[in-house]
Parts: sequence; C-alpha cells; structure tokens
Amino acid sequence: MPELPSSTCPVSATPAAPSDVAERHFAQLLALETDCWDVHAAMERGSRAFVVLDVRSPEAFARGHVPGSVNLPHARLVERNLEAWPKETLFVVYCAGPHCNGADRAALRLARLGRPVKKMIGGVTGWLDEGFELEPSAGR
Repeated sequence: MPELPSSTCPVSATPAAPSDVAERHFAQLLALETDCWDVHAAMERGSRAFVVLDVRSPEAFARGHVPGSVNLPHARLVERNLEAWPKETLFVVYCAGPHCNGADRAALRLARLGRPVKKMIGGVTGWLDEGFELEPSAGR
C-alpha cells in the first residue's frame, strides 16, 4: 500500500509532541484517572487503598452499581458527608459513563475539599463493557 504524504494523513498532519511533553501529559492523566480494569483488579485482590464512590442518583445506584461502591451523589459531596473517612482517603468516583459529567463534578468537589481523588473513566458503561457485573441494591 503506498504511503500517504503526512499533509493528507489526519494522524500525522499534526506532529507528535516531543517525548518529554508526552511523558508529562500521560503521567498527569494517570494521576487524575484510573480505569475499570484497574479498579476491578485492585478490588479482586482485596485492596483497601481507595473508596469507590458512585456519584449517580440513589435510584440509579439501586438498579446496579460497582460491587462495594458507596452511593454519594455529586451534589451531596460536602465535608459533613465525608467525615467517616480520614482526610487522606483516596476516592475513585464514577457516574453513568462517558456521556455523563457527574464524575467530573464529583472529582472537582472532592479536590476543592482537599480530598485525594481519581475518576474511573468509562463509569458504569465502561464497567459493563469490560464484562464486569453490577450489583443491585438489596431489595431489588
């Protein structure tokens, strides 16, 4: 197959960033985000290094959530509702999926409260896409 000139290739038309810039960028992403696979693997190993917060509505949480997650809608993320956890607790937040900004809102609120936070990219959609099961609330 003949090679396209870089000016007509949408991938290479804009040159890649220098390696040092790319390194900083991707290190920063990993400091802010984690994915469903890593959360699942850590939970399977019994990790207690973080708390998973489902920041959707209680109704959505009841229909199905990441096993072991705690429901605390993003609008209710205030210091009073976080008192059960030490200040250094890492929170991993998620919402419905890539079409939802609830996890971003939650992460922003937690950061403003001085709490360590990462967003689980993909949310419920990503969790299901990986083939992991959701857990319904008791009584459903």
